[in-house]
Amino acid sequence: MTKHEAIEAPTEKPRGLDLMRAPFEPHQISKLPKPTKKQTEAVRADFKNGIRCTICGGWHHKDVVHLDYVGHAALTDRLLECDPTWNWEPVAFDEKGQPLLDQCGGMWIRLTVCGQTRLGYGHSDGKRGGDAIKEVIGDALRNAAMRFGAALDLWHKGELHRSDEPDEGNAAATANQQVQTVSAGQFTKLRDLAQEAGVTEEEVCAKVGAPSLEQFPANRFDAVAKGLQSKIDAANPSPAEQITDDEVPY
Repeated sequence: MTKHEAIEAPTEKPRGLDLMRAPFEPHQISKLPKPTKKQTEAVRADFKNGIRCTICGGWHHKDVVHLDYVGHAALTDRLLECDPTWNWEPVAFDEKGQPLLDQCGGMWIRLTVCGQTRLGYGHSDGKRGGDAIKEVIGDALRNAAMRFGAALDLWHKGELHRSDEPDEGNAAATANQQVQTVSAGQFTKLRDLAQEAGVTEEEVCAKVGAPSLEQFPANRFDAVAKGLQSKIDAANPSPAEQITDDEVPY
């Protein structure tokens, strides 16, 4: 080594509870389609309205939005990395000694990692049978692991951590960020929600002063989409079609 060569200190991998907050690798993140009620009905009415998706491998409407999520296996691998002795247990048991499910078919659990215990809740969204029970467990584990910080960036629908200071000498980039428009997936979501809510695209754009949906500001997407979904739910209550902040796909 010459005197001109820099010595790089090895990056220490986080351990224990710090590792719970570490981002998951791209290959550990899966995609789950979340069709709107209108899209689901269209495919049910005519099978040819669906496509074989190259993203998730399923058969669904061509305009379906996909959600990123961490599956049961990837989460279990992370828990074992953090603490090989991790454990979970139901909060309550029934008279037969089996885990107690509530009136919604859901279950509260305690997840213990590195000596710390936190609560979580899982449900199977109305499904039945043995696979439904496994889904309840997987959903509860993800919900409880989120309390430790696991996959928070996937749970959050926006930018979780943002620096208040712009890059040096990059005022133009800051200006562009302020007027960032919706992504292709967000555009499709707004269009579908507007159609299902019986609202024109012009009315949606008028709420934020956007000339078109393609130029809809990304920082207003969550609020407007939530408002449209509320309008849809009020007219056609369907809890199974809603996506909430505390729902991580199985």
